[in-house]
Amino acid sequence: MATTADFRNGLVLNYNGDLHVITEFQHVKPGKGPAFVRTKLRNIKTGRVIDNTFNAGVKVETARVEQRPHQYLYKDDYGYTFMDNETFEQVVLPEAMVPFADIMKEGQVATILFHAETEQPLTAELPTTVELVVTYTEPGLKGDTATNTLKPAIVETGARIQVPLFIDTDTKIRIKTSDYSYVERVK
Repeated sequence: MATTADFRNGLVLNYNGDLHVITEFQHVKPGKGPAFVRTKLRNIKTGRVIDNTFNAGVKVETARVEQRPHQYLYKDDYGYTFMDNETFEQVVLPEAMVPFADIMKEGQVATILFHAETEQPLTAELPTTVELVVTYTEPGLKGDTATNTLKPAIVETGARIQVPLFIDTDTKIRIKTSDYSYVERVK
């Protein structure tokens, strides 16, 4: 059991009979009335995000989960196959359990959450940023750098993202996995 004071991003709660992970939270102390905590909870099984408000000090049931690094191997009809680098055991996750799979390339390390009591895999998470090569983008106009204008680009995994005008084809860039936003060029 935990209270709202223990909330942090990534905490897994047993809420309404399902496992939910906290993606955002905010403690609010209004001038009038009791304090409360606004949260965004992502259902681990379905991936659906819900907004919920907890009164301050309320006890919630947490679930014990373990994070283990796995290497992404390949995708087939059964789902995405990952391998534990220490035991060489392979885990197959269905597409619903692998958010942001379209920016994941073979050989990349991902973190898989396992339920501690049942040893059941719950979801896969990518690092906060990934480095990918732009395979196609329209050429930018020379000297048009005064504005923060973005253009569409396709990266090596096939995902479509928005990049600044100065990015060309075959440029290695860093992408934030949470919202597919461009971060910087990689040298």
